[in-house]
Amino acid sequence: MVHVGQLSFCRIASNSFTYEVNLELGVCMKLPRISTLSLHAVIPAVLVVLMSYPADLVAQSVSQEHIVTTQSLQQQLETSSATRQKNLETLTSFMSTPTAVKAMRDAKIDPVQVQKAIPTLSDQELANLSARAASAQQKFSAGSLAPSMLTLIIVLIAIIIIVAIIH
Repeated sequence: MVHVGQLSFCRIASNSFTYEVNLELGVCMKLPRISTLSLHAVIPAVLVVLMSYPADLVAQSVSQEHIVTTQSLQQQLETSSATRQKNLETLTSFMSTPTAVKAMRDAKIDPVQVQKAIPTLSDQELANLSARAASAQQKFSAGSLAPSMLTLIIVLIAIIIIVAIIH
């Protein structure tokens, strides 16, 4: 019987090996000859092959799949920044028209406060309100939106901006 730490191997007359799991419990598992061959030959061979495989090749393939390149990240950042700037300009120009300023003053809303609050909006809020403002302005220019409806839209957008910065 050979002892290795808490494990021991026993050789029995039938040329099979017994693997004793825990000496205190006396539990043994008989492994057939094929299993012992795999323990003594196949497993070390597999480990040698895996250890000889270049680690940087694995790391390179993983890095190409999962890591965003700095160029791609820079491009996404520039696109996001350009989109935000365009939305800021659209909403700011819409809310600074004479019609919008008059509508906000009539509703007792400070136009300067609204103008200062526009850059503090999140990207999603800014995109949403900018799209609504552009749509309202386009419909008003085409004549399909009455001036009273445009005034209502302006007041609602101003209220949404003020509520968004409070929360």
